[in-house]
Amino acid sequence: MKKLIYITLVIFSVTNVTGQELKKEYQKFIQTFIENVKGDKKEAIANMISYPLKRENPIPSIKNKAEFIKRYSEIFDASLKKEITSSKTNKDWSEVGWRGIMLNDGTLWFDTDGKLKTINYQSKFEKDLKAKLISSQKDKLHPSIAKFKNPEYVLETSKFRIRIDDMGNENYRYASWSVKQKMSDKPDLIVNNGKWFADGSGGNHNFEFKKGNYIYTCYIIVLGEKGSPPAQLVITQNGKEILSQNAKIVSR
Repeated sequence: MKKLIYITLVIFSVTNVTGQELKKEYQKFIQTFIENVKGDKKEAIANMISYPLKRENPIPSIKNKAEFIKRYSEIFDASLKKEITSSKTNKDWSEVGWRGIMLNDGTLWFDTDGKLKTINYQSKFEKDLKAKLISSQKDKLHPSIAKFKNPEYVLETSKFRIRIDDMGNENYRYASWSVKQKMSDKPDLIVNNGKWFADGSGGNHNFEFKKGNYIYTCYIIVLGEKGSPPAQLVITQNGKEILSQNAKIVSR
């Protein structure tokens, strides 16, 4: 859940930030949103969403308005709707600098243009769906990597397919194949006890894996310069870089 807030939702971390009372212009569209939720006005709410709306991996993101309307009840259950509809725009919603506008401790985040871009909430339906999707993934993987807590990323460079899994207790596993192989094949390399690191405050982060004199680092680039790849693999040996390849994010 730590990374759901920090990463998938573009750095909407709520730790050590001070909220400011909403400006009247922001209270107006927040109140409209509250009224729409009260009336279950799915289409009106869908028009206030910034797409794609990310859900916790491996649940697929919601790509567009039609898909949001179809999946509305999967997210907006009675508990979430109660938190929203009982909220007060001048009390429970606050502006947190450049991060946007949050409900309570970050359950929801809006940008200042009135678009809902983050929902840090998971209904029972989504929890069950997540468990089912993870189980399905495990059935399709090589037995040597079929045990993990949560999937993180599948990356592809020009040569390698890389899978990163959360093993629990803040430990991560790296598995890689030739890009031509399938993940049901035995990995060419497995490295355990990897660590997750934040790169600044813009949402960029990396996973670092050590094996002997080698360090395998997978960089996830959320905010970068124009033309930056979404990810990058860097391998060093005895502190010297021996490989650097741009990567695409196949799943997250």
